[in-house]
Amino acid sequence: MLGEPEYSMNELFAQLGLESSDEATNSFIEKNQMAKEEKLTESPIWNDNQRAFLQEEWYKDAAWVETIDELNVRMHPHDDV
Repeated sequence: MLGEPEYSMNELFAQLGLESSDEATNSFIEKNQMAKEEKLTESPIWNDNQRAFLQEEWYKDAAWVETIDELNVRMHPHDDV
């Protein structure tokens, strides 16, 4: 989106009230891998405020959406080909 800031994964974690260092974000993602069919915003790992933030920003296609999409991809397993 033109003119909107781009947020990093570290900034997203800070916004969610989580430890936001590279090591902490990578560790969180590795420890909380989700099933392929599980939706990011429906995961039990989030508290109500975190879930609401992720849902609202995703649905309104806000400035955070690219970073949330990256988090979604990183938290779901990949098929090794």
